[in-house]
Amino acid sequence: MYRIIFSIILLVVFSCSSPKKENAKPNIVLIYVDDLGYADLGCYGAKGVETPNVDRLAKNGIRFTDGHCAASTCTPSRFSILTGKHAFRNKAAILPGDAPLIIRPGTPTIADMLQKAGYKTGVIGKWHLGLGDGTVNWNKEIKPGPAEIGFNYSFLIPATGDRVPTVYVENQRVVGLDPNDPIQISYAEKIGDEPTGLLNPELLKMKADTQHSQTIINGISRIGYMNGGKVARWQDEDFPDILTGKAKAFITKNKDQPFFLYFAFQDIHVPRVPNPKFVGKSKMGPRGDAIAQMDWCTGEIMKTLEKLGLAENTLIIFSSDNGPILDDGYADKAVELLGAHKPGGPFKGGKYSAYEAGTRVPTITYWPGVIKPGESNALINQIDLFASLAKLTGQKLEPEDAPDSQDMLNTWLGKSKVGRKEMIEEAFVLALRSGDWKYIAPGTQAPDWLKNKDVATGLGEVPQLYNLAQDKAEQHNLAKKHPEKVKELEQKLKAMVANK
Repeated sequence: MYRIIFSIILLVVFSCSSPKKENAKPNIVLIYVDDLGYADLGCYGAKGVETPNVDRLAKNGIRFTDGHCAASTCTPSRFSILTGKHAFRNKAAILPGDAPLIIRPGTPTIADMLQKAGYKTGVIGKWHLGLGDGTVNWNKEIKPGPAEIGFNYSFLIPATGDRVPTVYVENQRVVGLDPNDPIQISYAEKIGDEPTGLLNPELLKMKADTQHSQTIINGISRIGYMNGGKVARWQDEDFPDILTGKAKAFITKNKDQPFFLYFAFQDIHVPRVPNPKFVGKSKMGPRGDAIAQMDWCTGEIMKTLEKLGLAENTLIIFSSDNGPILDDGYADKAVELLGAHKPGGPFKGGKYSAYEAGTRVPTITYWPGVIKPGESNALINQIDLFASLAKLTGQKLEPEDAPDSQDMLNTWLGKSKVGRKEMIEEAFVLALRSGDWKYIAPGTQAPDWLKNKDVATGLGEVPQLYNLAQDKAEQHNLAKKHPEKVKELEQKLKAMVANK
């Protein structure tokens, strides 16, 4: 009897003193919004739109005030977050919809690393990292793709909502394709007899600029030409239900093992065509309604985790691929209906920009029972998620793995208030954050279409220097006043760029 009682006591003591088994390998959900600005959420000061689900994440997690993506445009940020490597090292720029896979097989990725740690890995939503090796045959299995760089499951918008092909690709095959109506894609010249925005504007739901005025699909003209695949084409209004449904199904299927879900929204990227149930949910028209739609999708993921009893064993990381843009090619009244809302908050610039609003984005981490609610002013960058998640899951990185990624796990989890000392911000020029100092290198080369965007790019012929502690809006260039600081940061930036 005494032995039995003693054994029970030992078991209770051991159970209480041992770390929870699930904390060794928590589920990881990366929610990646498109073009969401620093102040586009209620918890960051949004006006004209409510985001109760994301606000709940922030209230019960950590809301970062100095969180950054690696670049101010989509493909470079996505490349960097998955590889832990700056996009400029791979000359990764915004890709057309028929580009080859830019992350080559054999390149270490977060998904690949977590697979080795025993995780089931999935990517759902906007991809925009290219597919295949060159000329893609959309009518067969498309290789290489997500499977070749670490993802067990994929359900993709191949590029972006405003680019052809406008079809879903699941596990590297077009969904619902009729073999008698093969898909053809061209970004060089018109193919087939499909109507275009330039020639048939009367067919459009909304007007578009010249860049977005090629093949019309679902009443919206896109970038690029498409022929065939008619029954496989998406309806933009269905994105929230279809993509969120796939994400919930992936979570449910893998509930009994560790999983990593990279859930990449199309919202709030153009074309902004929210589902009817979200139309009018904001005071800002389609852009605001798309924010409300994104918030609902986030809430559905949270509800699924809670319903399955997984919430306390799941780390949620919520952020955006770059800063905000209002008029990005479609006449959706994003500018006219903005009201008092400031998408970039107190910061200058936005998408495409080297100024702070280009990469300073809403960033939230949430893990009930592990992360204590609060706010952090630490300087953090998504490029560090690779090394940080490797640390979390006990994976050792080789020297060539994720070369620009730093282990900042304690900062992401709120155990430390110490962030990065220095950080590159990538746009069409490079910038360097060093504490409160911000240096933007001279540079004037940019694509012609950028001239049509109403955004402060940071491009210029002279160096720029700002003290963000005194000048958040980057209004006063201090380069002439502090030439020694300019020289110091210029040298640091060159050294970081050269360090591969």
